[in-house]
Amino acid sequence: MLKQMGRTSQAVLVIFYVLRTVKAFEMEIIPANKIVAQIGETLVLTCNTTGCASPSFSWRTQMDNPLGGTVNNHGTYSTLTMNPVSVVNSHDYLCTVFCDKKGKKEKSVKVELYSFPSDPVIEISPSSVAGGTVTVICKIPDVYPSEHLELILKKEEHVLHEKHFYGDDSTNTETKTVTYSFIPMAEDIGKEITCVAKLPVPYMDFKPKERVSSQKLNANFGPQNTIITASPGNSPMEGDSLKLTCATESNPPPQIVWRKHLADESIQHLIKNNVLSIPHAHFSDSGLYICEVINLVTNRTETATVDIVIQGAPVITELSIEPSTTVQEGENVSIQCSAESNPPPKIILRRKSDSADMEPFSAGSILLLPSVMFLNGGGYECVAENKFGNSKSEITLNVEYGPKNTMISVTPATAVKEGETVVMKCTSSGNPSPVISWKKKKATGEFEKIFKNATLTIQNLKSQDLGLYECEAYNQLGKEEKAVKLFVQARLENPDQMLPLIIAFSSVAAVAVPVVAILIYVSRKAKINGSYSLVKALRLKV
Repeated sequence: MLKQMGRTSQAVLVIFYVLRTVKAFEMEIIPANKIVAQIGETLVLTCNTTGCASPSFSWRTQMDNPLGGTVNNHGTYSTLTMNPVSVVNSHDYLCTVFCDKKGKKEKSVKVELYSFPSDPVIEISPSSVAGGTVTVICKIPDVYPSEHLELILKKEEHVLHEKHFYGDDSTNTETKTVTYSFIPMAEDIGKEITCVAKLPVPYMDFKPKERVSSQKLNANFGPQNTIITASPGNSPMEGDSLKLTCATESNPPPQIVWRKHLADESIQHLIKNNVLSIPHAHFSDSGLYICEVINLVTNRTETATVDIVIQGAPVITELSIEPSTTVQEGENVSIQCSAESNPPPKIILRRKSDSADMEPFSAGSILLLPSVMFLNGGGYECVAENKFGNSKSEITLNVEYGPKNTMISVTPATAVKEGETVVMKCTSSGNPSPVISWKKKKATGEFEKIFKNATLTIQNLKSQDLGLYECEAYNQLGKEEKAVKLFVQARLENPDQMLPLIIAFSSVAAVAVPVVAILIYVSRKAKINGSYSLVKALRLKV
């Protein structure tokens, strides 16, 4: 019995708990109450339910007008999207929810619209000359409801004109315009013209409800007082940056054109800008610069000029040889050097040499070498200098000439013994270097080429090797020949044949020595006595 009562009480508690956790069928619209939306933006209304597993939704307006939006259902909630919001969306929107046996529920929300999207636009039509009539136009674009629009035109803090659009029955967004004309005084030039637009709709809460725009009052004038400033100055160093700024007084802002006078008196057009920048100035950037300022409204033009001089150490721009770096002996040659700098450089052209003798030499940009000789070949240098420094450049002159100074040397001599070795060496100068060959005169009187090299070696000399030898040095510019005659002394077959010669030589020497001694003695006596008798001398000796 007690067990049965316990089970009954537990069942009652479970049923009570279930009843307490089941939610009631409810609904709501988000956002609730009155909605203020700006025309052109996006508005989303959400109809949300609780306590209903499978609700169905219905949207409509209070007067059954078109919804003006898109409906999307998502289970327990539904959305009505208006993108963009337009004047057709100014309604009371009603959402109805059906939930099976639980019935239906509905709620509504009011959508009120306005449009005040941007600041006023001011247009000032100034006179072409100061003192004329000025017309100010203020436009307030896409405003709604315009019947609440208020507009104020001010000059600084002084109110020029006010307008209220009460009673305007516009049913859509409109651009409202206010025009006001007056004659400004001279002191009014440069003052602020302000347009203040207000949309104080009393039953709507939105921001901003006031928009303001300003513009300076100007009369058309100029250009005038045009000047050019150069930074860092009118005489920058070569390689520095240079900035030229053209400043003027003009309304409306003028067109600015930069030009430059060239050496041939022509005009070079540069850029259309008030600032002319040269990142790395070169000597060629020196010159007269012109800033031309044009006001298309006043139809006036004004110019300003500045003379720019780029300073710096010399830069050699050209070093050349005419007619060519390779010439033939006898041609006329000129070496030319060009350099640019400011101040102008001193140019020296000279032969490059380690010695003190630097001839030829020219203190100018041209060095003339008439009828050039092979000795003039070699390196030449151009030196350009001024107070800021110097610059050097080198060039090589190659003088070609035919073979010269051809010589033959014979070792040990031109007369040698049979069986010895004879070395004959031929040398010659020329450019290009001469090719040397040897020829030998034959019995017929003709020469036969026998060797092509500077050194001719004859080993184990024989009698048939005697004769006339000729060395020929040649290149494409000519040739030169030298000859040498080789005498070969015959070798004796029997050494005993030398004995009679030796005896004869000894006998002659034995007689000759006393005779020479007597002659020396006679000579000395003659100097002492003034005269001398050889007979007497011999007698005394006897």
